[in-house]
Amino acid sequence: MKNVLITGGSRGIGAQAVRAFCADGCRVAFTYRKSKDMAEALAEQCGAIAICADSRCESDVLRAVELATDALGGIDVLINNAAVSSIKPFDTVSLDEWRDTIDTSVTGAFLFSKAVFSQMLNKKWGRIINISSIWGLVGASCEVHYSTAKAALIGFTRALAKELSPSGITVNAIAPGLIDTDMNRALDAETLDGIIDETPVRRIGTPDDVVEAIRFLSSDRASFITGEVINVSGGFVI
Repeated sequence: MKNVLITGGSRGIGAQAVRAFCADGCRVAFTYRKSKDMAEALAEQCGAIAICADSRCESDVLRAVELATDALGGIDVLINNAAVSSIKPFDTVSLDEWRDTIDTSVTGAFLFSKAVFSQMLNKKWGRIINISSIWGLVGASCEVHYSTAKAALIGFTRALAKELSPSGITVNAIAPGLIDTDMNRALDAETLDGIIDETPVRRIGTPDDVVEAIRFLSSDRASFITGEVINVSGGFVI
């Protein structure tokens, strides 16, 4: 039975990961920043532990990891999923929006990974899985700040994998394509149809599509995989 900590777990891909790992019999904790009602409902539904924490704030991260460690008995798997996104022209992105996007995804992954490192090192076993995006691979117009954050997360993944893997800790990333989540439901029908037309499997993805990749990378079956970026996009990026 694994102990799993998921950041940004109150909705979307994170929430589906909470449900899946709980269904697998794992002990699960997850963080949220604003969606208190959704987080508490999910925790009650699944038996997971919901922790309010801002991924951008070191003291919040340290407190969240301490609470999760105490509640679960340790952390074996860390899924860095917390992110924010907006679609707007480059010249209208404010410095605050830029910092918020970078800090939530990249600084958050750094802080959480650093906070769980020592206990994974002591066990000589751990899984760190970072949720990037295909836009971190190829870039997206009007999402320069988001694409930059997700590209940085890929660099973080590869460098950290080289450093930690000799200690039994694998580090991988997943790059989802367009997934049917709250974050993407603001897209208009024309944009959605255009992306589907460019996707060989001719549909958008579901949170389950991404979660299956997360479950695999967190398992013993993936013990010889590290530093990789798994593209879950229906062939949008080949």
